[in-house]
Amino acid sequence: MKKYLLSAGLIAAGLSFGPAGARAGEIAWCDGGKTITFAGVDWESAAFITAVMQRLLADGYGCQVDSIPGNTMILEQATADGEVQIFAEDWLGRSDVLAKAIAEGKTIPVGHPFTGAAEGWFVPDYVVNGDAARDIEPMAPDLKSVHQLSDPAMVALFADPEELGKGRFLNCPSGWSCEAVSTAKLQAYGLTDHYVNMRPGTGVALDAEITSNILRGEPLLFYYWSPTAVMGRFDLIQLEEDPYSDECWAQITDPNGSRDQACAFPEVEVIYSLNKDFHDAAPEIVDILGKAEFPLADINGVLAYMVDNKADAAKAADWFLREKPEVWGAWISPEARARVEATLQ
Repeated sequence: MKKYLLSAGLIAAGLSFGPAGARAGEIAWCDGGKTITFAGVDWESAAFITAVMQRLLADGYGCQVDSIPGNTMILEQATADGEVQIFAEDWLGRSDVLAKAIAEGKTIPVGHPFTGAAEGWFVPDYVVNGDAARDIEPMAPDLKSVHQLSDPAMVALFADPEELGKGRFLNCPSGWSCEAVSTAKLQAYGLTDHYVNMRPGTGVALDAEITSNILRGEPLLFYYWSPTAVMGRFDLIQLEEDPYSDECWAQITDPNGSRDQACAFPEVEVIYSLNKDFHDAAPEIVDILGKAEFPLADINGVLAYMVDNKADAAKAADWFLREKPEVWGAWISPEARARVEATLQ
């Protein structure tokens, strides 16, 4: 059986693929040669998930698959309009386009590509628990909550190298929504007089600062999120915050809101978004996507693999399919699994 790898370049070009020799009849949509078009989003986790699902449908069921590039809102609208059939990693609560499409019944949410994703303030695990393998003693064994950060001992632990007497909080780059939220939280938690609000210039610079500090075993206080390569490469501890509430969040995210209180980030819900007509015409694929939940630890691990091996989404998908058949094999029929495995030989 011929093997098809959908590289990032081919995906961006919108080229269509499907293997010869796969049995027909298992997915009615694919029998007539119709193409399943995916949203060609470019962030790493979404590109990886898209590549895996394309491989399963193409190599497992003989479907023609395709991707078209664009930004999130354009592709969410394209899904609602039927130009795209599947948006493989769509984040609820982040886009008015998606909310409107779901409310109007033009886009149908199906399953979850992953659950348990989070964002918040983190420290490396060795800060609390030490790291015997690197001869690092626990630096703050009792640290659990953001409310402890105003303690002079904590300020001294996370000392800013350039401003004497203050700690350093590593924020998102300026212009990112998480930067504004964390800046507001620093104010609400009463930490602005104690910490320098460090904003790196880019996401790459943020990752580099985190990575270099952790590799050196330095104490570090920073904002981060999952799924990401950093989460896959390093052991981190998220600091506890006050429970999320709509009222608190509305104030924290409003540039003119009060800074009397802060709270945890809201829970994340990520879905597969399907065009309504496709959803109704392809129940077999709806069933597959309803089962296709990637363990979050595996997503983080794949993203770390991509960074460590300079691998694109297609290579990462191939690696995942080889290494994790017990995960993806449960999503598809035994016959389709056998056909996919034959392409991995």
